[in-house]
Amino acid sequence: MIIPLYDTTTNQIADKLVSVRQDGGAIALSRVLTLLVPVGAAAAEEAIKAANEASMEHPCRVIVIVERDPSGQATLDAEIRVGGDAGASEVVVLRLRGSLIDHQDNLITPLLLPDVPIVTWWPDRIPDSPASTSLGMLAIHRVTDAKLSYGTLAERLEHLQRGYAPGDTDLAWTRITWWRAHLAAVLDRDPDMPVTSAVIYHREDHPSGDLLAAWLGPRLGCPVTLVHQAHASGLTRVELHRADGVVAIDRPVGSDVATLITPGGPDQQFHMSMPSLADCLSEELRRLGEDTVYGQVIREGLPWLRRAGNLTEIRAE
Repeated sequence: MIIPLYDTTTNQIADKLVSVRQDGGAIALSRVLTLLVPVGAAAAEEAIKAANEASMEHPCRVIVIVERDPSGQATLDAEIRVGGDAGASEVVVLRLRGSLIDHQDNLITPLLLPDVPIVTWWPDRIPDSPASTSLGMLAIHRVTDAKLSYGTLAERLEHLQRGYAPGDTDLAWTRITWWRAHLAAVLDRDPDMPVTSAVIYHREDHPSGDLLAAWLGPRLGCPVTLVHQAHASGLTRVELHRADGVVAIDRPVGSDVATLITPGGPDQQFHMSMPSLADCLSEELRRLGEDTVYGQVIREGLPWLRRAGNLTEIRAE
């Protein structure tokens, strides 16, 4: 069910939410967090869809803030989405015009759920400093997505590093959770066998490969080679070169099955699909505290990559 409200106020929206609950019982009371989603009009529906899917695991109130016509008359149009149009959440879509765009934190205050955490997710942009924005200051956890944001890959990574504060994370990092888990397991099997170099194959314009290199290289103390693949959808292979041979995790383009290759041992296959946007968001809503490892990668790992001799980049033929 979608309930439109035109030229309204957030107090009126809050009253309508209460009346919908009282009249139809359509909105449950067991919300575990409030998710704030500032997003451009073009990406709004995709973000709402992902939030709805993530809400099946994390029932929440989703407040989507869409900026429209900054120079126009100050007006607020809204939609309340419940039931089949909102997953296990309740979705409030706010479309702001004119001067209201500059007062988003005050505007949404009547809509915030009491006594639950607030998470802010920017699906299509990386603010200069997420923690310093008005919506970021309300949140204990702030999520960006460098894969979908504008600018070159180097600019996006620089943006993440320059604006980082504890509590920040990025879905480009979340997308490599299973790669990091399997690589850590491989390294734990032979902790006394040093890795002399690492090679990462990935899509050339995706930041996940660089973040994996910034995590892996400093911890192993070895140089890393990034092999850029034009037609891959993400990471496809990681090689750890050791004295006894090459340990590799290989996931071919288009496959959901990865293979662990070890020197002198049998190949082992396991399922490792590409996570969806909703999967990544759901994972971040599970982890509301500071991701200290991500913080180390952003503050220390990325500068490590820029030092001479640590990183080589080549393009696959």
